[in-house]
Amino acid sequence: MAAVNTVPSYTPSLWVRVCHAVPRLDLSMQMRDNIFVPESWEYQQTLLVLSSLSAIALVISLLVVLSFLIHYCCCHRGDRGEGSEEEEEDEDGSTGHGYSGKKGRGICCVTWVAVAAVTLCCVAIGVGFYGNSEANDGMYQLTSSLLTANYTLASIDLLISDTISGLQLSVSGPLTSMEELFSGSKPFLVSTRNCRRLSENVVNLLSSISSAWSSVDPGLGNDSRISGASIIPLTPVPPSVAPTVVPTSSLLPNPFSPGWAANTLMVNEDYRWLSYVLLLLLDLIVCLFILLGLAKQARWLLILMTVLAWLALFLSWGSLGLETATVVALSDFCSDPNTFILNSTQFSTGTSSDVMDYYLTCSRRMSSPFQQMLTQSQRALSNIHTHLSSLERNALPQFPKAEKSLRDVQQILNSTEGNFHQLVALLNCRGLNKDYIDSLKGLCYDGMEGLLYLSLYSFLSALAFTAILCSLPGAWRSFPSESEEYDDSDSESEDPFTSHQDSKRFLQWQPWL
Repeated sequence: MAAVNTVPSYTPSLWVRVCHAVPRLDLSMQMRDNIFVPESWEYQQTLLVLSSLSAIALVISLLVVLSFLIHYCCCHRGDRGEGSEEEEEDEDGSTGHGYSGKKGRGICCVTWVAVAAVTLCCVAIGVGFYGNSEANDGMYQLTSSLLTANYTLASIDLLISDTISGLQLSVSGPLTSMEELFSGSKPFLVSTRNCRRLSENVVNLLSSISSAWSSVDPGLGNDSRISGASIIPLTPVPPSVAPTVVPTSSLLPNPFSPGWAANTLMVNEDYRWLSYVLLLLLDLIVCLFILLGLAKQARWLLILMTVLAWLALFLSWGSLGLETATVVALSDFCSDPNTFILNSTQFSTGTSSDVMDYYLTCSRRMSSPFQQMLTQSQRALSNIHTHLSSLERNALPQFPKAEKSLRDVQQILNSTEGNFHQLVALLNCRGLNKDYIDSLKGLCYDGMEGLLYLSLYSFLSALAFTAILCSLPGAWRSFPSESEEYDDSDSESEDPFTSHQDSKRFLQWQPWL
């Protein structure tokens, strides 16, 4: 319940709470807690035990099918003589080529069992398509949120590096020239050196902001690629238009990056979605062709579909085991996501827990860990503007050669302030927290619901294919043999009165003729 208090506008769903409350047993059949610790061997054992339940169900299904095979193949051999006598009596008391008696009742039972099993399989396929779509929607929302967060972090990184490089450019270029020009005037020289000191102070503060996430590249100021670059305010582009950008100075520590995670999840989701679509199509083809084989009494088609039904049975129980472990692990994560993220970030990557807690919770009672540094930077930039305005009023009439350097510094400062205002807006927790909440909703709402529907599909399809494999031997026995078909065709061709009796019977039911 900690997630309810820490994550605004997100509460674990009912299914998350139900799956999270499932008892956990390890391989030694001892109870374990349900805290999400995926790297722990004890936690992995609990998932293996839950997955093994589908293996037990598979063994039970195989035993049931095997018992029916033994029943049809062995136990009915002694009944063939009695069955033939009963069939002769049934044929004497029946007309046409219909079935009656025990054989007719057996065929009817087998037919209805097969039809019911195929109907159940079709229902399972419909549930599977819906669950696959829901899971895909959840993963799409998750990856979209991660890409948006990745672009925000990349924009912060670029703004910081752009601002630092611009201020360093002003210190090494125009301000140095102004100090040389004002060397004979102490008041103007003091103002110029104050501008240099304030610029260096802003650079240090921005470096501290970046180091709160990770270490800033120490060679940033000496990079020849940006030593002569001008500062241009950055305009963020929506992530749907902009390419995936991975921060160059790693706002989030390696190896984790939201962009890398989004790309990896998208690739895996494509393979997962395609695999389930192929599995659903396989089940649908097997069900339809089994009905066709029963209707046409095609033995070769039933043999082929029996082999595919065995394959579908194994795949259904196997996918159910994988889905069970995934659902339980996902429910453990979604029940308290903040705790896992804070612990894994603090102990694995070294990112400041205060920074992560600020962006994960985004509570009004919490102040930004960057607020003091941003305020000091804003004051320093304002003081630089004040000094430059004073130099423009007082120094330019006496030193006209300093006008070009002064204009360059003002231009760099204006661009720096534009970038700084964007940086303040991006460092606010609301944007990244919204992406975090959206990713949780996509994963824990739609993704969880989709996995539950897929689990239901796997269970229903496994039951359906078990029933189909149990009923197919009975359907096979009900098919007439080649000798019976040959005898029936001979009797029809040799009876010269069949057509005459049929036409006479037809005329009796037509009083108008």
